[in-house]
Amino acid sequence: MYLTSMLNIDTLSQTFSALADPTRRAILARLATGAATVGEIAEPFDMSLPAVSRHLKVLTDAGLIERHTEAQWRRCELRGEGLRAAADWIEEYRRFWEQQFDRLEAYLKRTAPKGKSDGRKRRS
Repeated sequence: MYLTSMLNIDTLSQTFSALADPTRRAILARLATGAATVGEIAEPFDMSLPAVSRHLKVLTDAGLIERHTEAQWRRCELRGEGLRAAADWIEEYRRFWEQQFDRLEAYLKRTAPKGKSDGRKRRS
């Protein structure tokens, strides 16, 4: 699994770099509701169309969105599989920490003082 992770590190770095910017995360959130033109994406932001286009290029290069030209319109849509590598990487660490918390819980149960009241009433 480590080798697989090493092979995906550039893609993973690019994905997390793209996600690091709040404007790009907002663009992804907008595209999660459906495809949109560059103008529609730019509408809520106080920035120029070229600035929005630069954000879209970063997202495209990271594999998070696809851009299509339809007549004179440039449409963008979310690529769900673009987030898969990041989600898989995060999932590995989520499982690791869940196992650590389970081990800590088991340890605390094993080492808890027996027969002492902790000051709370116990239910029967």
